[in-house]
Amino acid sequence: MFSVYVLKSCYRNYLYVGMTSNLERRFKQHNLGMERTTRAYSPFEIVLTEKFETRGQARLREKYLKSGCGKEYIKSDILKIN
Repeated sequence: MFSVYVLKSCYRNYLYVGMTSNLERRFKQHNLGMERTTRAYSPFEIVLTEKFETRGQARLREKYLKSGCGKEYIKSDILKIN
């Protein structure tokens, strides 16, 4: 089972989309500053998680959410930002 997740920085205007097979471990890594790409934006809250049977399905969804259309979907439908 794979999870696609969206993190929102608690203090800055930053969204991160990722994929993992262990969401709890991965979330801790982000919040502890263990990831170089997200270190400056921690702490985070999880705003969306979706589960998939295969890595391929999860990767397709992750790629969509990282696209311009996907970011707009997150902002308007998930976060309710106009």
